[in-house]
Amino acid sequence: MSLFLTSRRLRGGLTGVAVAAVVLTTAACGGTTRGEDEGSSGGNDAAGASANPDAEIPADLAIAFLPKQLNNPYFDVAATGAERAVGEVEGEFSQVGPSEASASSQVSYINTLTQQGADVILTSANDPNAICSALDQARSGGASVVTFDSDTNPECRDLFINQATAEGIAQTQIDLMAEQIGGAGQVAILSATANATNQNTWIELMTEYAAQEYPDMEIVTTVYGDDEDEKSFQETQGLLQTYPDLKGIISPTTVGISAAARYLSGSEYKGRVALTGLGTPNQMREFVQDGTVTAFALWNPEDLGYLAAYAGAALAAGQITGEEGETFEAGDLGEYEVGADGVVVLGEPTVFNADNIDDFDF
Repeated sequence: MSLFLTSRRLRGGLTGVAVAAVVLTTAACGGTTRGEDEGSSGGNDAAGASANPDAEIPADLAIAFLPKQLNNPYFDVAATGAERAVGEVEGEFSQVGPSEASASSQVSYINTLTQQGADVILTSANDPNAICSALDQARSGGASVVTFDSDTNPECRDLFINQATAEGIAQTQIDLMAEQIGGAGQVAILSATANATNQNTWIELMTEYAAQEYPDMEIVTTVYGDDEDEKSFQETQGLLQTYPDLKGIISPTTVGISAAARYLSGSEYKGRVALTGLGTPNQMREFVQDGTVTAFALWNPEDLGYLAAYAGAALAAGQITGEEGETFEAGDLGEYEVGADGVVVLGEPTVFNADNIDDFDF
């Protein structure tokens, strides 16, 4: 079992008010997670078929990994986990994807994978609707479709591997910001793309939670860096010029938070404007160590990719069909249960700060 997995399962990895937020909204026990996300009923083509938990995973399954964009550090780590899992089930791993995270940029890659006869497609959707038609064709052709990180409409896939409950992710980020600014002041959100399903869900929940729990915290705007480093850097600069009284920035995207931290670290705003959100320890270590960032959160993206690949293999083998209550083994991660609407929850996010960030390497 990896250091990351062990740390993820230790509830002590969450401190302060973030503990209550995530524990109340995320179920994780003994390596089994239960999906609690909301949504319409799933679109599994195997609905009505009986699962065979004892079915063997076929050799040489063609499992394709299609992230929002290539050369994104977050998805590079997730791909490492997926490739490791595919190796363990003796499948054939491939990775394809666009260079830009636009709404329709993944469609041509899905069409090609369908023509090539991919058995499993693992994808993080840039848009909940734009790739549905292509995924429907892939499923009609026999492919199992597993979304991870960012979902499509449930009718378009067989399973969604959720990194944590949306409520837990949203509340953790707001609580971290509130701790740093005393629960009051202007806060801006630096997001990825305007159509990203997960980002928009988290932002909506963050706004609602902040209004309920921190009425003196004002979320003044949301801007989009399109998961591009330079654009996110420029958007950070623009926020600080437009809102001279800004107390903090929340960036629920690994590209955005690292770009914002880089800008703040070399500016007059270092130590004056708080920054939190979702980032990887390796991206953010220098900014925690130099005092630009106090704390941020994330799950282990390698585990996310690893779990998605095992879920896809289980679907392709017929061990599960995507129905609520089914269980499957995910290698080193142990047993997982399919929740409502075909959602499987990885587990709890971890809060990283100066006390623990050197314990992680991803």
